[in-house]
Amino acid sequence: MLRSRMAGIGKYLPEQIVRNQDLLRYMDTSDEWIQERTGIQERRYAHRTAETTTTMGVAAAQIAMDRAGVTAAEIDFIIFATLSPDYYFPGCGVLLQRAMKMKEIGALDVRNQCSGFVYALSIADQYIRTGTYKNILVVGAEKHSFGLDFSTRGRNVSVIFGDGAGAVVIQPARNDQEGILSTHLHSDGESAEILAMYNPGTHANHWKQEEFASFDDAAIGQMFFSHAMIDKGQVYPYMDGPAVFKKAIVKFPEVILEALEKNGLTPADLNLLIPHQANLRIAQFVQQKLGLQDSQVYNNIQYYGNTTAASVPIALCEAWEKGKVKEGDLICLAAFGSGFTWGSVLLKW
Repeated sequence: MLRSRMAGIGKYLPEQIVRNQDLLRYMDTSDEWIQERTGIQERRYAHRTAETTTTMGVAAAQIAMDRAGVTAAEIDFIIFATLSPDYYFPGCGVLLQRAMKMKEIGALDVRNQCSGFVYALSIADQYIRTGTYKNILVVGAEKHSFGLDFSTRGRNVSVIFGDGAGAVVIQPARNDQEGILSTHLHSDGESAEILAMYNPGTHANHWKQEEFASFDDAAIGQMFFSHAMIDKGQVYPYMDGPAVFKKAIVKFPEVILEALEKNGLTPADLNLLIPHQANLRIAQFVQQKLGLQDSQVYNNIQYYGNTTAASVPIALCEAWEKGKVKEGDLICLAAFGSGFTWGSVLLKW
């Protein structure tokens, strides 16, 4: 079976920089409070109306395609990972296909949140290995800023997230000395609601039915979206930060070690680990747990915040642009997020 490789990589970050101090206008917080808990100093926000998840994805994709030396006409499959699509439906994959004037190729949307890009890479890898496609465009893009609660009530979540996009072109490897060695995916839905955006949704609050005992079925059915949800702040993401942290620091190192052990390698063999940029404290814990040197781990959450599905390709692209990723390097990409879902990709650049 063929291996797959990253033939081109690109990223896009909005121009607007929002520093921690800027958030003081909206909520009771401080630069020290945010940095101590997350390591974040600033993040990027997309233009409110001129930029969307899709337009940012298109910008990153064009750079990746240019670097891979392929045109829109040569792309034969799209995989688009995001938790913040332009529309509830259809997904961003078809919007990108339209915007880039591609052929009537398949477009798959991946909704695995922070793990979305890793899951998307795994899918692309399988299509290349089986010879189904030759040029797959994998995109991770997010526009969080339009859907955050900019009040003290929502600060635990809102200070963390930023906007941006990353993309890669996946092709068959040129030889057996390069490409994706293996991918590893996992999930555990037992605690799905501790990191989630409940509304709008079709659940009708089924796990909190006691709160709706006085409503008949017709009334509950009308609660897909309501003024009460807005008034109570129920249309924003919810996160139990400490619970997520405890799970992440266990599963992150596990899935990285799983990839290394699968290929008869150890953490010492890694040239670079690029973790999903969820929280600098999580990345630092994982680094310590695996005994990695500072030179073996790349973090940029300090400047971009958590861009969920976009964070891994943005960080990988930036590391490559800075010369920290070189031909022949052993690279591990890893992510953990809502669901819970987590995964890793081990590759030779």
